[in-house]
Amino acid sequence: MLYLAQVHKNEFLDQPQLRLLARQEAENMWAMIPEEAFILLGKGSSLTVKLLVLVELSPTGDIESIEDATNWVLAMVQTYLTSGISPAFLQQEAERAEHWRQNLTLQNQDLARRSLELEARREQIQALEEGLKREKNGVHKDND
Repeated sequence: MLYLAQVHKNEFLDQPQLRLLARQEAENMWAMIPEEAFILLGKGSSLTVKLLVLVELSPTGDIESIEDATNWVLAMVQTYLTSGISPAFLQQEAERAEHWRQNLTLQNQDLARRSLELEARREQIQALEEGLKREKNGVHKDND
């Protein structure tokens, strides 16, 4: 699983460690990690303190790969922030979509109601037609 992490120094052990900040849930969906979660890197690590990195962890929590997150962060800025996509914009779009969904639901309910009314009217007309046919047939029999 892919994580965004920041390099810290564990003062007690005098070793660098990663503080996990966010976890990738889907291709463009990340979840913040609210609790402090750290992974020791070992004394041989040469990563700079405060550096943001992308770290791939195995299902058992072992580090599979680490890479500098600078290019990834710049790509996020380029993709989302330079085109005006902000959290406020996304919230507005989500509200608009919800409003449309509610309107479509109401329209669908109205169409279903109208369809039922038309079906009831069609049945009434058929019943009247049948009544008129019976009446007409009854008049013809009386005239014969």
